[in-house]
Amino acid sequence: MTGDTDLSPARLRHARIAIAAVFCAHGAVTGSFATRIPWIQDHAQLGAGTLGLALAFPALGAALAMPLAGRINHRFGARTALRGLLALWTLSLILPSLAPNLPVLCLALFVYGATAGMSDVAMNALGVETENRLGRSIMSSLHGMWSVGALLGSAAGTVAAHAGTDARLHHLIAALVLTAAGLIAVQGVLDLRSAEGAEAPPHFALPPKSALLIGAIGFCAVFAEGASLDWSAVYLRDVLHTDAGLAAASTTAFALTMAVARLVGDRVVDRFGAVRTVRAGGVLATLGGLLVVGVRTPAGALTGFALIGLGIAVVVPLAFAAAGRSGPAPAQAIAGVATITYTSGLIAPSAIGAVADATSLVVSFGLVTVLAFALVVGASVLRPKPPAGRSGSGLAGKAGPAADLDEPADIRP
Repeated sequence: MTGDTDLSPARLRHARIAIAAVFCAHGAVTGSFATRIPWIQDHAQLGAGTLGLALAFPALGAALAMPLAGRINHRFGARTALRGLLALWTLSLILPSLAPNLPVLCLALFVYGATAGMSDVAMNALGVETENRLGRSIMSSLHGMWSVGALLGSAAGTVAAHAGTDARLHHLIAALVLTAAGLIAVQGVLDLRSAEGAEAPPHFALPPKSALLIGAIGFCAVFAEGASLDWSAVYLRDVLHTDAGLAAASTTAFALTMAVARLVGDRVVDRFGAVRTVRAGGVLATLGGLLVVGVRTPAGALTGFALIGLGIAVVVPLAFAAAGRSGPAPAQAIAGVATITYTSGLIAPSAIGAVADATSLVVSFGLVTVLAFALVVGASVLRPKPPAGRSGSGLAGKAGPAADLDEPADIRP
């Protein structure tokens, strides 16, 4: 058996801090890129339509490349795989700003998305393994740290944009800093390897059956997230006829409640379990959707979008955690769930627009409300399977069975 043999409480606390720092670095890349999209659009001389086409390529690259992460994890071990994939992701930040035209930008964004997806799977798989050994939930706070990283990256990008800094220089400096920070952080994560004799996952594969229902729950949450982030301000402006400042506040309310809920969500999960937490979140998100479509006032909409963000915040982290415990190949299952959720994030904004064109934005958010209620109905798929008869997590290490998140768990390495 290879991998970490020191699983003392101190070592596990250090590993948790390290994987949290990895999530933060990963999010900072996304924030750094997002703030300079206008510069990239001008540099490549793109219109709104062609920019929209280009921005579909990160999700395409991620969806195609994520299944490879399980194979890389198996071949090199969790720490080495994460080190390489995270470095590729942070360095890929340099590519989009160098693109002089649409074809080159699409290729750059495809690589950017592919490295994002593979490193995303690797860090989530290792986050689940760290959670298993701690014996309590940490996935929600890890995703909260991703949001913190995205906020830090976007703040730095806003400063750079305000100062008129060339995005090529900004992204070069950011990529080098984040690569160094990521490599330092990875040194502290658990060094786990596939159990001796474990079968290597395929290079490419459809999501395993165990991941489909879990992925469906993630799909509903990410659809609501994408719809709210991209369309909440438009809803307040066009449906409720508010000014631009109040409309923008809806996006802020959504993002803030979601980030805060993720940072504190682990305590709720440890107290009430994954299933009850997601059911309660689904109730809150459904109530939020009903306020948005039913009350038709700015205060009602702002409260509604805040409740949607609060309700769906921990669903994706818990879906990844459930996928990691759903079978003998955690990285492959997580890749399957991630593929489904990435697909949801890709289609949600355009689907909301299509429904709005055919009917109205009110009807569009009625659809979001229905999907939020699906979380209440389907939350039970996140219930961990009994450990008996399971062949193991797929990564060797000195650890007991995965904690049942439907019961409060003690910290037992």
